[in-house]
Amino acid sequence: MLKIFWTKESLQNLIEIESYIARDNPIAAEKFINKLVELAESLTKNQERGRVVPEFSISQIRELLYKNYRMVYITKKRRIEILTVFEGHKLLKEK
Repeated sequence: MLKIFWTKESLQNLIEIESYIARDNPIAAEKFINKLVELAESLTKNQERGRVVPEFSISQIRELLYKNYRMVYITKKRRIEILTVFEGHKLLKEK
């Protein structure tokens, strides 16, 4: 069974997203982050569920879309790495 691994960047982004939403509605912020985590966990059953990231067109780098956010991940032999989570209107940049 594949495991989910969150990179430092992705965890930091979750914290920032939660803080931003919590300014207006702390309960909604918690629910939103829980939904993102739940979506990531669902990848253990079907890692090809997300679409290929258009900026790269590499089959192992995919993303799930939720509301106006993009969760980018890469599939490896024994794990799925959540690389980043960010607002959907932004383009993903190479690091």
